[in-house]
Amino acid sequence: MPRVVGVTETGSRQLVVGRIRRWLHVLREDLCTLRVDPLPPSVWLRWLPHGVLCMVAFGVTFDAVAQLPGSGGVGLTLAFAIGLAQGAAVVFALWRPVPAWWLSTITMVVGAIEVRRQLLAGGAHDFTWPWSAGGLIGHMAVLLLLALRVPMRVAVEALAVTLLLTYLIEGVLGAADFQPTGVLAVTLFTVVVVLGTALRGRREARAELGRQTTLTAEERARRTLLEERSRIARELHDVVAHHMSVISIQAQVAPHLVENPSEELRENLDGIRQNALEALTELRRVLGVLRAEHPETPERPADPATGTAPHAPQPTLDRLDALVENTRAAGTAVEVDVRGARRPLPPGVDLSAYRIVQEALSNVLRHAPGATASVALVHYVHGVDVRVVNSRPTRSVPSSPGAGHGLLGMRERAAMLGGTLRAGPRPDGGYEVAAYLPTAPPGAPDQVTDSKDDTA
Repeated sequence: MPRVVGVTETGSRQLVVGRIRRWLHVLREDLCTLRVDPLPPSVWLRWLPHGVLCMVAFGVTFDAVAQLPGSGGVGLTLAFAIGLAQGAAVVFALWRPVPAWWLSTITMVVGAIEVRRQLLAGGAHDFTWPWSAGGLIGHMAVLLLLALRVPMRVAVEALAVTLLLTYLIEGVLGAADFQPTGVLAVTLFTVVVVLGTALRGRREARAELGRQTTLTAEERARRTLLEERSRIARELHDVVAHHMSVISIQAQVAPHLVENPSEELRENLDGIRQNALEALTELRRVLGVLRAEHPETPERPADPATGTAPHAPQPTLDRLDALVENTRAAGTAVEVDVRGARRPLPPGVDLSAYRIVQEALSNVLRHAPGATASVALVHYVHGVDVRVVNSRPTRSVPSSPGAGHGLLGMRERAAMLGGTLRAGPRPDGGYEVAAYLPTAPPGAPDQVTDSKDDTA
């Protein structure tokens, strides 16, 4: 039994020794460093804090040179060296707070020991000890700069060492015929470190909040862009799937339209049909992935913006009148001016033109209350021009959580079709969205198709 107890005590001592070694190692890593950590300029006052601290350093030096030789009995040369070192520590803390703290601490200890010798020898009496007034102010400034720029653990370690030295010098070493400043120093040093740590935590919290806000905005923009691109991809894939189906059917019917078709013709048409079916299968697989946003939901309600179900045929300019009527029902006066002969448009152009008008009118409802709007469509031989203009709002514009992603989606649509889009405020206070969507390769001559104006 005694043997077991001895082994347990040995293990406990080794555990305690190991913890002490680890703590000393951490303390050495934190406090024995020459790391540069400059104090950044203030946002509003720029270099004013640096100037104030330089004035504090001059005051600390002047106080030491004035008090230590007189009331403290310290020699002028040593007093000047102590004051200069204490002031230099304040300035040094602007760039290297940990070494500056060591310089201030060692200087204060040297000054306290010299004043104690004078107090015991009768060369000084009734002097503030162990820390003088100037030394207290200088060390407070150094501790504040330290706590503002180092982790809280390092600031607490520096404070603990300072308080331990204060207790050892005044409480253990002691002196005679002096005014004690230990309790005051402990209180002031603790308050300064707590204040600096709190300010540093607040600054880091604000910086982290700014970073998170930036990341959130970027993520929101990226997600919105991806959603819009996925939506466009689904719509265009629907168009391509329709054409591939037509190609497949035509390739299947074509041999029956020719009398005695050759075997080579049959093989080529079968190959065309087979390739079209394979492409159609791949397109449908992609559509299934893109559309499966909520696979666990058997059926989703209609889209409130378009009034159509998720997989309903995509709207075209043929539904422009219904879109305008919905906007008028919401309280906005809308005029429509259609020029040029309406010709069949490619499905992608027809859908994108409708979506651009829809988004522009939605922006009028959200951002221009009380304004009037006009929609102008000009059909050219090789394209269509879309223009939506609204007047100055007559009522105050409510705050909107939008971030301009509607305009981004419209630009994506126009760019994908090889067209252009411009949007911006007008001189009269209104807003204009204008897009040109080509239906022919670039460089083809364009002109308005012959037709009388159709104004609604």
